[in-house]
Amino acid sequence: MSGSLKVEIIKADELTSADIDLWRAMVEGNPDLASPYFRPEFTQVAGAISPQAAVAVFQRAGSVVGFFPHQRRGGTIQPLAAPMNDYHGVIAHACQTPSLEQVAVLLDAPRLRVGAWVGPAVQGEDRETLMVSMPEAGYGDWYAERRQTWAKYYKDKERARRSLASELGEARVERNLRDPALLDQLISLKRDQYRRTGRHDIFDCGWTADLLHGLLQTHGEDDFGASMAAMWAGGKLVAVEYSLHAGDRYHFWFPVYEPSLARCSPGILLSMDTMRLASDAGYRVFDFGFGGEGYKKYFCDRSQTVREALVMRPGLATGLSNAAVGILNTAGKSRGDRLRTSMRRRWAAIEACETTPVSRFRGALGAAQVALNKGAERTAERLAEPRVTG
Repeated sequence: MSGSLKVEIIKADELTSADIDLWRAMVEGNPDLASPYFRPEFTQVAGAISPQAAVAVFQRAGSVVGFFPHQRRGGTIQPLAAPMNDYHGVIAHACQTPSLEQVAVLLDAPRLRVGAWVGPAVQGEDRETLMVSMPEAGYGDWYAERRQTWAKYYKDKERARRSLASELGEARVERNLRDPALLDQLISLKRDQYRRTGRHDIFDCGWTADLLHGLLQTHGEDDFGASMAAMWAGGKLVAVEYSLHAGDRYHFWFPVYEPSLARCSPGILLSMDTMRLASDAGYRVFDFGFGGEGYKKYFCDRSQTVREALVMRPGLATGLSNAAVGILNTAGKSRGDRLRTSMRRRWAAIEACETTPVSRFRGALGAAQVALNKGAERTAERLAEPRVTG
């Protein structure tokens, strides 16, 4: 590749039809960019909703060689729609993709923070996202193989389905739903979940909910769009999941279920039924996002490696970001690297959602208090354990 790489920063609505055509060609020619998050429609919707959104257009010798959708939060650049997006990177042909470090230099920001970078990168840590590869024969063959491999697990889910029907009535599932009122229900249930678990409420800032509503009304090329699947039992809504899809890729995004029915696994049953129905419609890859939840190992048979990193401009003070992360790390010092990683990711979500320094710092203090409270609870539990002496 000859010539130095240059960058122009534009708004998403300034992309020309030629830019969009090139973007689509890059996505089609680069298997790493198969996720719906890389489709131009996602950037066009998110670019109109996320505060301080922009697109970096990379050029070499006068020709466009890549696009990077992003947003600014104070002195930090993040991928567009963070913390909502499970994949991000430069949209480019595989042989021309600039590295994370090159992007950081070209954008000239104090910090570039990424959580799921696809493409070349030296800095950061690897993370894995998990997927199901549906056989061409469809869901029936997939389920038969999974049930043979994980017989106990799937027998348990069959019992859960019978229990749900016995308690409430036969389950009914619909997919491809785009009812704004149903989405409002999902967001309300998700916010309740965040409060119960002490996680930062990513919908409190407003623009994140607007993004889901905006995507729900979008129908682009390659079947790009967003929709929901829902399960009712005896007329009662027991689980809802919001997903993105494009081409043959179906990305599970925001699942929620009625917590009082956890013993019946309605969320897992809904995912299974959604795969059955969506595979009939031609979807072949079902993306479950990052690992962590135990059930995913019983479903997924492939993965994709992404990169989590914070690239800093050398010699520059980090201000609020360092102060907030310091507070979170103080809350987790006695409990090791695993909790500190969790705290770092909590701060990344807070920094992405909140658009003012005051709201970001308030979010960091709240997350630190949750961590301290949990630590105190664990300490009290250990002290209350009976001691056996010899």
